[in-house]
Amino acid sequence: MKAFVRWSLTIFPFIYMVLIWVLSSLPDTAVIELPDDAFDRFFKESLHVIEFGILYSFFVLALLANNRLTYTANLFVALVAAFYGLVDEIHQSFVPYRSATIIDAVKDLIGVGVSFWIVNRTYFTRPAHVLTRWMKWLTSVVMKKEEA
Repeated sequence: MKAFVRWSLTIFPFIYMVLIWVLSSLPDTAVIELPDDAFDRFFKESLHVIEFGILYSFFVLALLANNRLTYTANLFVALVAAFYGLVDEIHQSFVPYRSATIIDAVKDLIGVGVSFWIVNRTYFTRPAHVLTRWMKWLTSVVMKKEEA
């Protein structure tokens, strides 16, 4: 069971990347369209920050599940998530009814950057922080050998 959880956490960021790609291939009204146009636009624009912060977080979970979260690995997955945000914006520029803007790419980078900052300020510098304890607990549970 632990191997399944470790394997699932390891591949989940890549499944999420495919989901981002597929949703970026659809018109922005395909999944949800709110009745208030101004709120609809604000809501969807704020999702840029959230979705790439989540992507980075899934990469961190994959590293934790394999007991590989180091500062260097953390920086690497932050760069991968940020680069994927840029690739997604380029992809959207070729999709009818979608647009790609520099501000959208900046929002993607902000989402990754804020999440990266949180992980660095907790996991690597504050061992007593509740988030750090949870992350270390997750690693210990997933990496613990199963009882025979």
